[in-house]
Amino acid sequence: MSQNAFDQKKASILDEINSPQPDLSPKGSIDELCIPIMELINSHKDMVTTSSCSGRVSVFVEGTKHYNEEIKVGGKGQGGRWLFVSHDETNVVGWLDRLEQDSMAENIIVNIGNVEDVSKFDGSHRYILYKYEPFILHVKCRDFDVASKLYNTAMDCGFRESGIGSNNLVAIRINIKLDVPIGYLDETSNQLILFVTEQYIKLLDNITLAKFNDNAKKINQLFNKIEHDIIKDSGIGSTMEKKLTETKEERRQRKRREGLERQELLNQANNNDL
Repeated sequence: MSQNAFDQKKASILDEINSPQPDLSPKGSIDELCIPIMELINSHKDMVTTSSCSGRVSVFVEGTKHYNEEIKVGGKGQGGRWLFVSHDETNVVGWLDRLEQDSMAENIIVNIGNVEDVSKFDGSHRYILYKYEPFILHVKCRDFDVASKLYNTAMDCGFRESGIGSNNLVAIRINIKLDVPIGYLDETSNQLILFVTEQYIKLLDNITLAKFNDNAKKINQLFNKIEHDIIKDSGIGSTMEKKLTETKEERRQRKRREGLERQELLNQANNNDL
């Protein structure tokens, strides 16, 4: 008997996950912290993980891009680049020393000093951003019932940025973020100018280490909740089998309920994006 569309998609994704070849992410492999929860979710016949990030710290120089015949600053754009990025909390402390060593080879000088006139800084400057971005996981589900169950489980664990997209794709997200400007690129001299002190960098590093710790705790909480409420829930059974045994009236009521729930979740997702 041929597989349906979801089973075919899941088999294809699992083949990619299990392949020894690098994946399409910049890192080229799955973050180790994500592997246990991905394996747990993928053990369920009605779910499959499609992308993930365990959480990362980065230092990023904004790029430029053309918009309505104007040059705008922000995002990757032209010239945007990472100065430092790591998914490993052991690499947080000391990143500035490593950056200064690398910058010497690139003929880019990192200056640390006080900026006296802050009034000159506006949206035209390419800022250096220090970021911590938390765990994110995308899971494709067989149908809306399964997607709704996973979404509610994530929300119960505090993943309040989660949502359900098209094709029953659940994005599991949490707001443990840090995003602050610490300097700018002087395009005239090609220098990276940090307008914060080394002590402030150490403060940011300490905050980031705490966020890495909170992030790991939330992933573990989510793992346990999914294992208890979805994987080991003897009442969940096969979603497809349940639907085969329902009456026409039960099916009509279920479809109406799904429509209302889907609209509510889409409204929540739109509000989160505002």
